[in-house]
This record gives sequence, structure tokens and C-alpha cells, in this order.
Amino acid sequence: MTVPFKTIPQNLRVPLFHAELDNSQANSGASTQRALIIGQIAAAGTGTPGVPQISQGATEAKSVGGAGSMLALMTAAYRKSDPFGEVWYLPLADDASAVAASGSIAISSPATATGVIYLYIAAVKGVPPVTVTVTSTQTTAQIANAIAAAINAQSDLPVTATAATSTVTVTAKNKGAAGNDIDMRINYRGAASGETLPAGLALTITPMAGGAVNPALTTAFANLLDKEFDFIAFPYTDANSLDAMKAFLSSTTGRWSWSKQIYGHAFSGYRGTLGALTTFGTSRNDEHVSVMGFNDSPTPAWILAADLAGTVATSVRADAARPVQTLALSSFLAPPLASRFALSDRNTLLWDGISTFTVASDDTVAIENLITTYQQNSFGQPDDSYLEVETLFTLAYVLRALRSVVTSKYSRMKLAADGTRFAPGSSIVTPAIIKADLIAQYQQLEYDGFVQQSAVFAEGLIVQQNSTNPNRVDVIYPAVLIAQLRVFALLMQFRLS
Repeated sequence: MTVPFKTIPQNLRVPLFHAELDNSQANSGASTQRALIIGQIAAAGTGTPGVPQISQGATEAKSVGGAGSMLALMTAAYRKSDPFGEVWYLPLADDASAVAASGSIAISSPATATGVIYLYIAAVKGVPPVTVTVTSTQTTAQIANAIAAAINAQSDLPVTATAATSTVTVTAKNKGAAGNDIDMRINYRGAASGETLPAGLALTITPMAGGAVNPALTTAFANLLDKEFDFIAFPYTDANSLDAMKAFLSSTTGRWSWSKQIYGHAFSGYRGTLGALTTFGTSRNDEHVSVMGFNDSPTPAWILAADLAGTVATSVRADAARPVQTLALSSFLAPPLASRFALSDRNTLLWDGISTFTVASDDTVAIENLITTYQQNSFGQPDDSYLEVETLFTLAYVLRALRSVVTSKYSRMKLAADGTRFAPGSSIVTPAIIKADLIAQYQQLEYDGFVQQSAVFAEGLIVQQNSTNPNRVDVIYPAVLIAQLRVFALLMQFRLS
């Protein structure tokens, strides 16, 4: 038998003990599945725009992004769902031509009795509203001043406020279209929770609007180089930003391509009516982006994106193929009952590339079905091959496992044709040997719950030496991925006697 030494030379005459290490049979490591939070920073933020950096937690994010910045608030939401995983930021500066969104609160009638205003701005679960106590002696202008002062006292809000002539003007701290999704409302929890307007008080809220021009992404994406990020919290859903993400993760030229093999998946949220969501969903076709649709939640879509990414990351790190349905979100507040989508509406959304959620009796929001926006193949025909997000994470897991085997065992092997006679233990491999290893690896993946039907796989597996390049092996790897129990349909055929 030939011992396949890699470094100990054959002509060694120096006596006695010499040893080298060979880890080709010992690799059982796994890659770190990092998350990336993409978000804008405020003027006070210390982060360098376009330069990724590791996160040290939600508190540090306030320094990097600035208190109340998109980056800081997304990080806080992400960390509620994933307090343990490795997280990085991709800080973005407001575009030079961007316009900040603004809204207003106009006080038209003063209170006739003492009471409390419960004002929700970009509300998230677990964070109390802005509260303003008003009395019957205050004028409308004084009430407006009090509201503005209360808003500005909350540094973690994504807005600032000014008051003039009984009207509060609210302006987003970050410029751009994402500011339009900052929701403002009174008494979200309703009278049952003690939230009612003080007697006599009348006010009108003008929603945030006018924000325009999100940051350009191409240079920032290039700065990520080849660092792996499996879970990307993506705050934008305008066509230009989504197209940039599509190119970044593309299966042909991006991170999912054969030449990069970095992988990753992006998560976003989109606010709109059923009609608006179906129109938006059918305009996208990307297997590497998931968009959860909602209507009338107090929580901004970009905070939902971070919450969703953190929730999925925690599950996928434990088991890439296990369905993420029923996982509860940590920050996203449920829309009011009248604004929630019925079963038939959610089914429509799931046919139009939009992910859905359910709301429990205690208003906990949970993932119902997390899908990608991929709906058609290159010929414009319906295609559900990349419908479920678990398919993409399972594929990434299997491909990384295969790469680990190949790079560990075959990195310095000579290649011989099947049937070649050579001494046992030689640093030589044949297509048949590789095929046997791949079958064994597949059986282990099957045992671990990521693939199935190993007998069918073994029958269809092809490993052959390339006909024109004798140093290359070509493989057809007919994996059958494990499925997820998604629908349980039962016909109750009962009898009375």
C-alpha cells in the first residue's frame, strides 16, 4: 500500500520520528451564517457609508447609525428575533438628491377635560407610544407645542417635530422614499386598553409623504466583496433597489452563480391594499428575495424586513430545511382587525409572489408562508421550482456540504480513468471512487433530513471524466430535496348511526 504523504519527502534520511497532519477525513465544520442589515444612517452616525462593519448590538447601532436612524431601528428589531447570531451592517448615507418625508398633526379643537394623547409613530411591539397629557386650559397652539416636545424627547423615533400655528410638522430623520412608510396614528390599542382622546380634543393626522430617492446600492454591494451573508434585511422595495439586489444575488452572475457560490437571501416588507400588493408582486420575479405584504400596520415595512430576517435566521441556522411557518415575529405590530387579509386574499397573494402572515387572538403575528417572488421561468411560463424560501436555504446547505467534501478529500488528488490499477492508499481518484463518496455523502444528508430517496439519487448520479479535458470531472447530481408539510387537507366522512 502506498501512503499518500503530502509533505514528508521520499528521500528523507534523517533518523526516527517524523509526522505530518492530514485533515482530509476529519472536516465536519460548518460555515458561519451571517446576517446583513442594510440601512441609512443619520448625520450623527459614526458608520462609514458603503463600508460593512460587524455589529456589537442594538445599543452600538445607535452610535453607528445615529439614534432614530433606519439602521439603528432595524438592528433593534433584528436583535429581538436573533439575539445570538453574527450580524453586520451595511451603512448607507442619504442620497444627495433625496427628499425627506413629512407629515403633520393639526389640532383643531382644544380639550375640555384633562386626558392623555397616545401617539404611535413607527410603532413596534414592546415600545410604548408617545404620551402627551393635555388639560382644559391649554390652547390648540400649546397642545401642538407639547406634542412636538414629546416627540423630540424620544430620540429613538425616526422623526423630528416642530410646532407652529396649532400644527405639528413631523419630518423623517432619514431622507428618501422609505420615510413615507413611517406610520402615525392615535390610540392604536383602542378604548379597551384605555386609549381614548381627551374630551373635546380634535386633531387631524396627515400621513407621511413626499420622501423621494433612496440611496444607490451598487458601490456598497461591491464593498461586501466575497463575504457570506445568508440573511439580508433589505429596507427598499422600489424597482431600482430591487433590481440592484436581484443582480447582486443572481444565479447567473451574482452570489448564487457557479463562479461565486456565496449565496444569501433578502427579506423586505411592502405596505399596501390587496390590489396594490398583487400589482407589485406580479411585477417581480426573483428567487432570492422574499417580500411580506401587509396593510395598515403601525410598523414600517423596513422594520418588518429586519424582524423577518432575524426570525428566519434563528430557524435556518438550526435546520435549513425545516419550514419557517408559524414562527412568531418579535417587533411587527398586527394591523387592526378590519385591515387584515382574509384567507382567500392571502391565497391570492401567495399566487402573486407575496408572503403572508397570521394574527393570533393575542395579536401575535406569525409567518404563514414565506415565499420568494419567483413565479415564471425565462420563457414567461409559470414555475414554482423556487417558490418556497426553504428550497433556497436547503440548496445552499447541500452545496456547501458537497464543497466541503470535495475540497477536503480531493484538493490534491491525481485523476485516473475507471479501471486503472494503482496501489491502495495512492493519491489517486477515479470517477467511480468519487461517485461512491457522493452517494455516501448523500445518504448522510438524507439521514440528517435535508434530502430523500437516496436509491433514486444513486441510480441517476453521473460522474464522468470530461471528454476534452482529462483533468476535469463532470457530475450530474440529481438531488431530491426534503419537502415541508405545508398543507393538511382532511375530508371528514362522518356517520350518525
